[in-house]
Amino acid sequence: MAFSGKYELESHENFEPFMKAIGLPDEMIEKGKEAKSISEIVQNGNSFKVTVTTGTKVLVNEFTIGEEAELQTPTGEKIKGVVTKEGENKLKVNLKGIESVTELCGDKIINTMTVRGIAYKRISKRI
Repeated sequence: MAFSGKYELESHENFEPFMKAIGLPDEMIEKGKEAKSISEIVQNGNSFKVTVTTGTKVLVNEFTIGEEAELQTPTGEKIKGVVTKEGENKLKVNLKGIESVTELCGDKIINTMTVRGIAYKRISKRI
């Protein structure tokens, strides 16, 4: 499956302004700035399990394309949302005003989360 694999965060842009905009405390933002982040994606047809490990924090989301699922936001809040797929390489979801677009580009995953005009871009490389 196209998305399946492990990815290590290579670079990110606008981390601090985005995290402040979604209400993360300064202490957590400081810890998160330099933390290594590994994403593991298991895709089985239209079903996905995404595990993101950043330092000691583990965020797990399981969903099926086009079906409502309970998804965890970067703040740890669980919100119901529907993940949609565009083409073969793009996943989109909107959770409480945060638009998330995840795009597979070769051996990289580019995730862009946008809230109130602030875009946070994460680029991770397959390992």
